[in-house]
Amino acid sequence: MGKEELIEALNKALGLELRAITMYAHYSAYISGIHRIHLSAHFNAESAESVTHAATVRSAIVKLGGIATTERDSTEIIHTSDYEKMLNEAYKTEQVAAKTYSTLLPIVEAHGDSELYDTLEAIYFDEQRSLEEMRMLLEK
Repeated sequence: MGKEELIEALNKALGLELRAITMYAHYSAYISGIHRIHLSAHFNAESAESVTHAATVRSAIVKLGGIATTERDSTEIIHTSDYEKMLNEAYKTEQVAAKTYSTLLPIVEAHGDSELYDTLEAIYFDEQRSLEEMRMLLEK
């Protein structure tokens, strides 16, 4: 796989992170009732984590000589004030993110950039932890 394909795969991950930033910030604002105490902070933390991930992926794209996307992934963000729907949407988002980074790691490994591999592997582990947290919140 060439550098252009790697940049394309990184841009896909970046688009997902940009979507996650928006979704989590939106849900943090719209969570209400007794669940607001915990879930607003949780969603804000997830949004901040996605900002960090996006910056890391964007830097990798620039390092490779690519042009980083400014468009978020087009998957609809469901507007709701129902905390269970929010958590289910967050769970689906984390599933996609974990799968995306899992698919990206072998591409980076084949490219031979061990520093980038280590960096993206850390993001992959963050996504796995977030996925597990969402699973536990939903009792799946």
